Amino acid sequence: MIAIFMLFLKIFAGAIFLALVVTLALLFDGADRIVHAKMQRRFGPPLLQPVYDILKLLGKENIVPRRASRFFFRAAPWMALVSTLMVFLYIPSGPFPAVLGTEGDMVLIVYLLAMSGLMMAVGGFASGNPIANIGAGREITLMMSYEFPLAIVICTMAWTAYRLGMPGAPFSLETFTAVSVWKAVGKTGTFGLLCLFLSLVMVIPGETGKGPMDIPEAKTEILDGLIIEYSGANLALFKVTFALRSFAMAAFMTSLFVPFSLAGLLGSGGLLVAVFDFLFFWVKVFAVQMVFVTLMRTAFGRLKIWQASRFYVLKAAGLSVAGMILLSIDVMIR
Repeated sequence: MIAIFMLFLKIFAGAIFLALVVTLALLFDGADRIVHAKMQRRFGPPLLQPVYDILKLLGKENIVPRRASRFFFRAAPWMALVSTLMVFLYIPSGPFPAVLGTEGDMVLIVYLLAMSGLMMAVGGFASGNPIANIGAGREITLMMSYEFPLAIVICTMAWTAYRLGMPGAPFSLETFTAVSVWKAVGKTGTFGLLCLFLSLVMVIPGETGKGPMDIPEAKTEILDGLIIEYSGANLALFKVTFALRSFAMAAFMTSLFVPFSLAGLLGSGGLLVAVFDFLFFWVKVFAVQMVFVTLMRTAFGRLKIWQASRFYVLKAAGLSVAGMILLSIDVMIR
């Protein structure tokens, strides 16, 4: 009976939390557009413009191309959205543990993010449009390129947590939110962590498809790429997915590398501090998204797909390997 009650409690908490996440993701996306416009000396749209766009698309007709594979074409937006939403169930929010924190870890988060990108590519391939096929192929190429440095970052962080004896499972995000890894390593390890941090910063544009890595959905080059044939509610689902992917990477990076809390600074606890800590976590996520998504997509032009792939395979992966070596040395000499 207790197990059934806990199951319903998790479902209820998960539903409320995901509704909050979608709302914040759309608001942050609106803020991203405003800041992006201000940096280009434009007025920009209102804060709620993403919400207006979604509501407008929900009132439009869903058109399925004649040559499309109907099942995969219709299923791809739903699967991309669901897999991205699932990521937030494994990310702790400040003082509050993840809804499904005991059921998964960082490896599962990476697979869910990869599944989201893969489902978008499936939708492009299933549309039967040659332009969408180009966009889907670019999405697969980009994903194969940035997954390698991302995997190195995650495995290195988990190995470091294990060897340093940090409390909790090595691959769990809650381990890194409870104890800051920056305080657990020495000077050499700090440089290693900085290399891993910068490598993850490089991965964010590819994972979110923003800035220099806005390649699969390039509007001026291949006419919206893999989503060119989508309309109505299906397109609205993709738009929400794009906003959630940026939000998820910002939240993931905040939990892993920016775990500092108000409770740790104030040295006190209680419900009031926990609530402020919860709000402070989303403020940190917003700051990370503005700096490493909005600023980067404004400051840098779009790369070609071969340039993006070489960037991740050589530079981002090389930086992550350097971080892994420095952290290994720091742990070995302690």
